[in-house]
Amino acid sequence: MENKKIKKVPMRKCLGCMQSFPKKELIRVVRTPEGEVVLDATGKKSGRGAYVCKSEACLKKAIKSGRIRANLEVDIPDKTVEELAREIAGE
Repeated sequence: MENKKIKKVPMRKCLGCMQSFPKKELIRVVRTPEGEVVLDATGKKSGRGAYVCKSEACLKKAIKSGRIRANLEVDIPDKTVEELAREIAGE
């Protein structure tokens, strides 16, 4: 018998629907050490991260409830919200 290692899939919680998903299925928003809020397509940028489903409803809920702002501990610029909306829409 081969001794195959089972790879653990990192799970993260969407701040809109509060469901856990594999990290790669979510969009990561990061507050960089410089205090800038940006999208992180690679999932590897340093800084404080927050995750949202690729769903418009989840994005709206996460912003309206203030969960993204609370999680990143900064206000989210409108430009970043628009970028997120475009990313979700697949533009």
